[in-house]
This record gives sequence, structure tokens and C-alpha cells, in this order.
Amino acid sequence: MPTEPQIAEPGATHETDVIVVGAGPCGLFNVFELGLLDLKTHLVDILDRPGGQCAELYPEKPIYDIPALPVVTGQELTDRLIEQIAPFDPVFHLSQMAVALEKRADDRWQLTTDAGTVLIAPVVVISAGGGSFQPKKPPIPGIEAYEDQSVFYAVRKMEAFRDKRLVIAGGGDSALDWTLNLLPVAKSVTLIHRRPEFRAAPDSVNKMLARVEAGEMEFRVGQIAGLEGGDGQLTGVRLRSDTGEDVLEADALLAFYGLTMKLGPVAEFGLNLHENLIPVDTEKFETSTSGIFAVGDINWYPGKLKLILSGFHEAALMAQAAFRICRPDAKLRFQYTTSSSELQKRLGVK
Repeated sequence: MPTEPQIAEPGATHETDVIVVGAGPCGLFNVFELGLLDLKTHLVDILDRPGGQCAELYPEKPIYDIPALPVVTGQELTDRLIEQIAPFDPVFHLSQMAVALEKRADDRWQLTTDAGTVLIAPVVVISAGGGSFQPKKPPIPGIEAYEDQSVFYAVRKMEAFRDKRLVIAGGGDSALDWTLNLLPVAKSVTLIHRRPEFRAAPDSVNKMLARVEAGEMEFRVGQIAGLEGGDGQLTGVRLRSDTGEDVLEADALLAFYGLTMKLGPVAEFGLNLHENLIPVDTEKFETSTSGIFAVGDINWYPGKLKLILSGFHEAALMAQAAFRICRPDAKLRFQYTTSSSELQKRLGVK
């Protein structure tokens, strides 16, 4: 059973050791590394639940490159991270955007959200992935009336599409992956792409074409010209192709046209930027401003790899530097969780 995170009501003022902006996998692992050093954390995220892109865009999509986990879905990874950090009692401020950051007279940072929440801490860690993100929507008149009812830009629960006549639009990895994953669930699946070539992994494309040849699904080259239905419920998708226009019967449309990533208010925090990313040093992952760190996809340094694994490593080094700022008079002792009774007590395993 997943551990329930502690979610604060908006509008109050809180003081803590570290503020983490972004509650994706790297933001969550920040809490673990900071917690081992007995540093308390509050997290802010624009989404309505922890997990970042893993929970929002591919909660049921398998991830294969997390150490010791041969396969784990985005939601499973989120649940395990929340369970792992539960002993440290992090506080989440969800459905809120960090809009202002300023230095106080007492040398601590004050972060304000668009919901009026004020967080005060000596250290701020930005783990906002690529910033705030939103799907690119197809330019179809009236599509807004169907969104979140029968038109979707992400799959949160595969069961929602069971026995549905499903049309999937797009030519990238998300479109191909969900086409293959939803085939056993949906009543029928039709994939639409504007050309016969794809941007997805060749293996996925070959698997999809094999399913088409076997008669298990349909692939059409063309573009969506319009939607048919009413009261938010689709009945059909109008397809325009070289041979004219026809209607595909559909109960639901999944449109995977990519994401628009925006750095958002973080760009106004006064930090040096490199192509909309935040440069950091590779000793502490500190930004150009003392006391502000950046971990995960939001940061940049020579040789940077945008992997969850890389963000976990960055969080460990960041925490050591954060401790020195938060506890300037305390001695930092490097300890292993396998042998330290102190760390095991903090983790609740001793």
C-alpha cells in the first residue's frame, strides 16, 4: 500500500531547512539524502500529486534503467520513493507554482507560491525537471469541449480505455508505446500519423507494423480534420488523407504531439542560465547563487546526462553541501546506512 504524503493547506508560512522546487523522482530522492543528514524538507510542485513527469505522463509505462529494478513503472517508482522518504516526514505543497524567491535580511531564502504559501529556509534546491510542462494540442476546432472526457494527452490508468474504440495520434515514442500497450485493453486501436515515417524507436515501429499486418489494429496516414460527438463524448474522428476525408468511429482520442517545456518563474530567480537550463558546479551542484542548488534535468554541466540515475547521484552530493549551510557549527560525518546505527534510527529500521 503506497505511503500517503503529508500535504499542507495553501496560504500559510512555514520555516524549514530546505525547500525543494519540484516533486519528481529527483526531487523526492533529495528528501532522502537530506533526511539522512537530519535536514527537514518542504516540496513545491505545480502538479496535484508527487511524481513529476513519471506520474503525470507515463504512470504505467515501464522504466528499465533504475538500478536493481529490472522494470518499474513511473507510478511504482514514485510510490517506492515516497515510501523510502516517509521516515523524514516531508511536507508537500501541491498544485502550486513557485513564483518569487528573495533573500531575507537573516540570510535565509523566502519562496512564495501562486497560492500565497510562504516557505523560508537557508537552502533551496530546484528539481523542476524541464520546468513546467504542458502538452502540445492539435489545432482542432472545439477540441477543448472533449478534453479530459474523451480526448486525452496522457494515460493515467489503462483501465479507463478498456473496451473502447481508441484512436491514437502521433509518431513518437509515446504514441507507439501506448499503441502497443493498449492493444490488449481496447476494443479497437487505430494509429494516425501524418506520414509513414516515425520518430519512435525502430523496434516499436516494427512491432506496430506487425500488429497491423496481423489484423490486430489499423494504421492510417493522414491528419485529424475534426471531431464528432457531443457533451464531451466522442463518436468519431474525421481523418483527412490523400484519398479524401472519412470518419473513424472512436470513443476516445489520445493525442501525443509532444510537450512544450517552459522554465516558468524559475527564470526570474536571478540565476545564470544556459539554454534555459541552470549551470551548476559538479562538486556540490550549486548554482551561481550561494545556497541555491539545482538537481536533475533542470541543471547543466559538461557531460550532463538527463537520466533519473544522474539526478540521484547529484542529490547525494548536494545534500553534503546543504548540511554545511544549514548546520554551520556542526561537524559533518560521512556514514553508511548499512553500518550506522544513527542513520538506521532515522530510517526507522533500528
